[in-house]
Amino acid sequence: MNNDRYSLRGVSSSKEEVHAVVDHMDKGLFPGAFCKINPDFLTGDPEKCCVIHSDGSGTKSTLAYIHYKETGDPSAFRKTAQDSMVMNVDDLICIGATENILISSTINRNARSIPGAVLAELISGTEAFLEDLRKQGITIRSGGGETADVGDLTPTVTVDSCAVAVMDRKDVIDNGNITGGLSIIGLESSGQATYENFFNSGIGSNGLTSARHDLLSKQYLEKYPETADLTTDPRYLYCGPFSMSDTLPGSDLSVGDALMSPTRSYAPVVAKLLSKHRDQILGMVHCSGGGQTKCLRFGHNVHFIKDALMPVPPIFEAIQQASQTSDAEMFRVYNMGHRLEIYCQPEAAEAIIECSQSFGIKAAVIGRTETNESENTLSISYKGQILDYSLTH
Repeated sequence: MNNDRYSLRGVSSSKEEVHAVVDHMDKGLFPGAFCKINPDFLTGDPEKCCVIHSDGSGTKSTLAYIHYKETGDPSAFRKTAQDSMVMNVDDLICIGATENILISSTINRNARSIPGAVLAELISGTEAFLEDLRKQGITIRSGGGETADVGDLTPTVTVDSCAVAVMDRKDVIDNGNITGGLSIIGLESSGQATYENFFNSGIGSNGLTSARHDLLSKQYLEKYPETADLTTDPRYLYCGPFSMSDTLPGSDLSVGDALMSPTRSYAPVVAKLLSKHRDQILGMVHCSGGGQTKCLRFGHNVHFIKDALMPVPPIFEAIQQASQTSDAEMFRVYNMGHRLEIYCQPEAAEAIIECSQSFGIKAAVIGRTETNESENTLSISYKGQILDYSLTH
């Protein structure tokens, strides 16, 4: 089958068409940072800066919808609310923002498919997750939100968020400082952190368009055609071997629970790390859109070498087994086992790993950076082969 199944489903992991526009726009105070950072226009304080960030749960909300239709239980949408929050919060922590965060949610629904019981779970789930973050020392508050009935635009529901933070300029983590000679620390995406009450498959909120269609069977297309883009070649719609209730191979989770595992936030870990090791952390990358190739967009003339990866969680092995997706595409679409990367001075690696593991999150030196003569490049060692990537290839 075609090696780029993601694009065949109408999705781009690299978002070339977006970057073709935004890469030529003003990049803010710290052009190399993970998020665009502006002067603090809110107060005019020259020592502070402001960042606004928007993201959401993407098509992952579709899984909660299917679960709800199958069981009548709307509680899975609480996980969707967390997905949307984390996709903003964990981008912000990559610039060092772990306090003074205000976040707002937007729910676009088809009211015929998404009733009040679902909205209640989304709204209360948002507030509960923010309270959990506050208990872990993250100062974050809800700024309200919007619920729009847009049945002409969406057959089910989309859940998005927007976050604003103000911080001292001196505290910004600027990925423009990523150079050769650094250690790359990976924080695992699966498992159970001390602040979580569930075991996480590690799926996060990226690549779910392919994950869902590659794992779940045609029965879901037949029962819920509203959950698919019917202009896509039918060969790539719900073409997997599983039902939601089947056990995920190599795991104690069901396929449905593995796919719906709420995206883990690393904010509590990063807050503690920055309180002790901020000066030794040169950059952080949230391996979201672009998966393990996300790092290519940061630093200059850097060769990223990932040659000691963490074990690949069963969810990704099942996706690849079911779909025969190439190794190269798997690492371009999914986090494949670690969703946060910390770029640090080598002497700080042990302390950073110990800090992460104190939260029950495994961490390891998964690679290093070297100086490149030209563009950024990435080499991933996997199953005895080297997968090479660059922004132009």
